Amino acid sequence: MNNAKINPNAKKHRSRAIPGHKDVRPISSNYDLANLLDSLQHDFRLGQRNYTIFQVGKATLLRVSDVMRLRKADVYTEDGRVKRNAFIKDKKTGKQNTLYLKPVRDDLLDYWQWLQDFQKSHPYNRIFDSEWLFPSYTRPDRHITENQYYKIIKRAGELAGVAHVGTHSMRKTGALIVYEQSNHNIGLVMKLLNHSSEAVTLDYLGLSQERRENILDTIDFDRFR
Repeated sequence: MNNAKINPNAKKHRSRAIPGHKDVRPISSNYDLANLLDSLQHDFRLGQRNYTIFQVGKATLLRVSDVMRLRKADVYTEDGRVKRNAFIKDKKTGKQNTLYLKPVRDDLLDYWQWLQDFQKSHPYNRIFDSEWLFPSYTRPDRHITENQYYKIIKRAGELAGVAHVGTHSMRKTGALIVYEQSNHNIGLVMKLLNHSSEAVTLDYLGLSQERRENILDTIDFDRFR
């Protein structure tokens, strides 16, 4: 494990703006996705937290700002069981959003246990006692910030050899997975992303003309099914 990657005591440089979603692409390769997840989980001190953030974002299609603002009480019962649904309000849109947590249930159960184990071995750090699902290591009374996670995922991308990653990677990747495995049900993906139109969703997924043509090549226009 390389603990030097994220050093809170390092000399601070002028922060750069986090790139917009157009600079980030969905991860469309199983190989690249596995390598990125492995780096997030094993190359950082709080790897299980970093990994679970990505998995939750990928499975719920939440914006990173909403993932970071999740509280433990949103997803867990008092005895650590994962709820079926979480009910939140989107920070950007102000809309109510119902999350289906079953696809990420096992990861959340593993994470609950990891939080307990980490606090037992680091009693000075109360991350399990934090109200936040994804607390900061240095300030467990606060959640990890979007900028902090951007630095982590960019470094993980460098270590894994995966380009064009950022804080939108988990949401875009999850959306592309749903799109591909639902036989290109763009309406479903649009709904899950809370987008206003299918055109916006296609643009968000970065579907190029070539990719669209490849999909159209598989369509039999002489029948409905």
